[in-house]
Amino acid sequence: MKDLKFEQKSSLSRLEAADQLSALAEALRHGGNAELQLGPGTLSLRVPDELRTEIEVEVGDGQIELEIELKWPTPQTGAASPRTASDEE
Repeated sequence: MKDLKFEQKSSLSRLEAADQLSALAEALRHGGNAELQLGPGTLSLRVPDELRTEIEVEVGDGQIELEIELKWPTPQTGAASPRTASDEE
């Protein structure tokens, strides 16, 4: 089960899409928090220095689909670290 899922679908001009990607790129470049304007609200994300990426292109049915996926772990707040047998020696 996902803790949170947000999905937005909209039609944008090429310039509007470029503006959204530029805003994301700037947030990633400067690190820390990324704030993205999505419709009437703002989505704020804490982005770490290292992330995993996946780029996928599908061509078919008269259209091209480009997916850019960024993944990183959620912060471990207040979680105890697992103990190993060597910790008990």
